[in-house]
Amino acid sequence: MPAPHTIIKGVCKLPPATIMTIEPDGRHHSEEYWRVDYTRSADEEQLTFGEWQDRVLVGLRTAVERRLVADVPVGVLLSGGVDSSLIVGLLAEAGQHGLATYSIGFESVGTESGDEFEYSDIIANHFDTNHHQIRIDTARMLPALEDCIGAMAEPMVSHDAIGFYLLSQEVARTLKVVQSGQGADEVFGGYHWYPPMMESRDPLADYRSVFFDRAHDEFLKMVRPEFAGDDHSSRFVAQHFDRDGAPLAVEKALRMDTTVMLVDDPVKRVDNMTMAWGLEARVPFLDHELVELAARVPARHKVDGGGKHVLKEAARKVIPAGVIDRPKGYFPVPALKYLKGEYLDLARDALLNEHARARGLFRAEYVEEMLQDPNAHLTPLRGSKVWQIALLELWLQKHVDGARGDATGWSGPVAQAVGQ
Repeated sequence: MPAPHTIIKGVCKLPPATIMTIEPDGRHHSEEYWRVDYTRSADEEQLTFGEWQDRVLVGLRTAVERRLVADVPVGVLLSGGVDSSLIVGLLAEAGQHGLATYSIGFESVGTESGDEFEYSDIIANHFDTNHHQIRIDTARMLPALEDCIGAMAEPMVSHDAIGFYLLSQEVARTLKVVQSGQGADEVFGGYHWYPPMMESRDPLADYRSVFFDRAHDEFLKMVRPEFAGDDHSSRFVAQHFDRDGAPLAVEKALRMDTTVMLVDDPVKRVDNMTMAWGLEARVPFLDHELVELAARVPARHKVDGGGKHVLKEAARKVIPAGVIDRPKGYFPVPALKYLKGEYLDLARDALLNEHARARGLFRAEYVEEMLQDPNAHLTPLRGSKVWQIALLELWLQKHVDGARGDATGWSGPVAQAVGQ
């Protein structure tokens, strides 16, 4: 839900990099104090690919060191990807010994692995970190979902929210501050939808085809008529793409993801899940000076080679190639992607119980179609459409119905405000 919108009636949020001044008489005005610019100076146009690598590495080294300032030890959430691995390498380079690193894994479903320990172990062994592998079985994850949803300030449909919630629970037993690789994909062009946009002649249509979870026609089939309306998502993206400062189609997508999607999805998710356990997660890839630098790097240097090209090549000076050249991974939580057993029962109950029926968000025929073959309905980004609509209902039942005393066992941090 991008600013100024929220799911709570009567409550708005400020856009990123905005200050609102409220006068004693109630008058107020907002001012944007920072905006990322994807244009380069004449001197920067002359820089070689190698020189951009050097600048990126210097900028990231500074960002990592800035986030070491603390009265307590600082660890790292080590996924096994390039981004968190590079943070570990730079911390080791800066003289950090016995660095505490943490990786989490879940049970596999079918052929889909639930962990990436193979890669996190490479980094932990190479830099001799104090590494912790956290294995979560289905029996532990399912009961934790209610409290995880209770920690969500707004609905968060991504599968990995529960992963960060349980990872944070474990890490918080021994640490209070960690660094995380969040944001590198958006800032340095790591997602698969960026390369096709290098030659895009219709940025909105191309972005929509790879990033939107469902077409507007499907949305109209999904919600009841009173909730249907115009294609607000396409209009929002079109307005953002029309702003100055991002000449290329791929740069419009990078700016959109960095300043909107990243803020109100991954960053908010990690912040909510870590702070639920009093754990502070610091994100060096979102250092404002590093973001400004990354924006000025020519787009081709970012999206070539499958994405994050300049970052990966810079990383070769710090971390083993086996982690850099691996297939791109995501935070895997297969049980919420391929719903079955108790997880499917949870989703089905959320969508069919009395609270869902009374709310009447979704068309019954759409819900029935989804539940008949839940694992046949995945988004372009391989998310479960069933889990998405079920999560929305579960959040509302936790925070809204629970605030009214209508849903047994459901209450949450915003329940009182929502109830009022």
